[in-house]
Amino acid sequence: MDANHPPVKTYKQCASDHGISEPTITNVVKKFVNEGLDATIKLKRSVNSDNAQRKVDGRVEAKLLEVACGPVPKGHSRWTLRLLEAQMKIILDEPISREAIRRTLKKTNFDLTAATTGASQRKKIQNS
Repeated sequence: MDANHPPVKTYKQCASDHGISEPTITNVVKKFVNEGLDATIKLKRSVNSDNAQRKVDGRVEAKLLEVACGPVPKGHSRWTLRLLEAQMKIILDEPISREAIRRTLKKTNFDLTAATTGASQRKKIQNS
C-alpha cells in the first residue's frame, strides 16, 4: 500500500493477499497513521484472556515433557499430575497448576498411564 514501494495495492488487494477483511486493513492503516508503527504492531490482550494468563509456553512445555519422559521419583511407579506439579515448581521456581500440566500433556498426546511413556506416541488399534 506504500506509494514509495511499488506495486501499489488497493485495500481490496491487500485484504485478499493476506486473507483478512477490508475493515481490518482500514483499521491497521488508520492506527499506523495516527499512532505510529509501535502502537500498530503491539498486541493487545485482555487481562482475563487465557493467553494473557498462560504460564506454559514452549520452553516450559519442553521442560515438562523432559521431566515426564525421565526417570520416575523413588517410591513411585509412574509420574502423576501432583508429582509433576511439585517437580516443575522446583525446576521453574514458580507454581504451574495441575490443570495447565494436564492440558499440556493432553495437547501432546502424552499418556501417564502407558507402560512406556513418550510424547506423541499413539496407541495402536488392533482389529479383531
